[in-house]
Amino acid sequence: MNVVIIGASGYSGAELASLVAKHPTLSLTGCYVSAHSLDKHKLLSELYPEHLGLLDLPLQPLNEHALADITHSADYVCLCTDHKVSVDLAPQFLALGKKVFDLSGGYRLASNDDYLTYYGFEHQHPELLNEAAYGLAEWNSEAIAKAQLVAVAGCYPTAALNALKPLQQAGLLSDERIIINAVSGVTGAGRKASIGTHFCEVSLAPYGLFNHRHGPEIQQHLGHKVLFTPHLGNFPRGILETIYVQLKPGVTSEQVAKAYQVLADEPLIRLLGSKIPSIKGVAKQPYVDIAWQQQGSQLIVMAAIDNLLKGAAGQALQCINLSMGLPHTTGLVGAFK
Repeated sequence: MNVVIIGASGYSGAELASLVAKHPTLSLTGCYVSAHSLDKHKLLSELYPEHLGLLDLPLQPLNEHALADITHSADYVCLCTDHKVSVDLAPQFLALGKKVFDLSGGYRLASNDDYLTYYGFEHQHPELLNEAAYGLAEWNSEAIAKAQLVAVAGCYPTAALNALKPLQQAGLLSDERIIINAVSGVTGAGRKASIGTHFCEVSLAPYGLFNHRHGPEIQQHLGHKVLFTPHLGNFPRGILETIYVQLKPGVTSEQVAKAYQVLADEPLIRLLGSKIPSIKGVAKQPYVDIAWQQQGSQLIVMAAIDNLLKGAAGQALQCINLSMGLPHTTGLVGAFK
């Protein structure tokens, strides 16, 4: 299958391009950027020299000529673009019969009201919000395989939902709000220059208190109230979440361990038991590492992922694999050694 990537110059786009280029059954047929981008016509490997020899592809401007090429050459279109740009582009490619994998937040939430509140714009295609399959690969594989539009899950929600859905599904959660403290590396803020994400200026600091867009995404797909607080850390990549859960009275450690067995056979989930996960353990790897410790009815769950892989490009490739009827791990396990 032929894949094109829109927004290939960003961190997630370049990561996905490298995965597609190395995939045994996919062909990377085009990498595109905005017609106004300063990166247009450069080779992707100029921006990311670690991919020299693999991604010596020009970043083509997305114009009418490019759209004509995509019409004839692409089976799958991956959008690594700004949320609002994805909202506008996805219907165009769907109308051309392409399967669209959107790595932005443009189709993750349920209603236009959510977009006005958390994204600050009016969604121009709300009719597609119910058609988009939520791309949380381990939990929504059947819908992902069938859908024409896949809204790849956000990075923070991927860690949180995989850590919490086993407990919710087993009926072990109390009605109390779950508290999620999460920290991400600087690549999570994107490649565009900003003083707030300049590496020399970054310290460990919270942001988006009470109103970060990943809060409602987690809450919507978990079906439980959460208080989500993200932090920006001074390291390049990775996410670590510490999650505080109040269990129902009388829930035992054996019940908690049993609940997590729903993920035991998932090849990209690693259940660590009480062993504390680390960002070092998942950086440049496609896994979710999940651990937990319990004291009475209080449970602390920890989850770690690489924000550019399992939190973005790796999960997008998982969704593509599901669409093709391939194992989750195709082109992922062993690709980073």
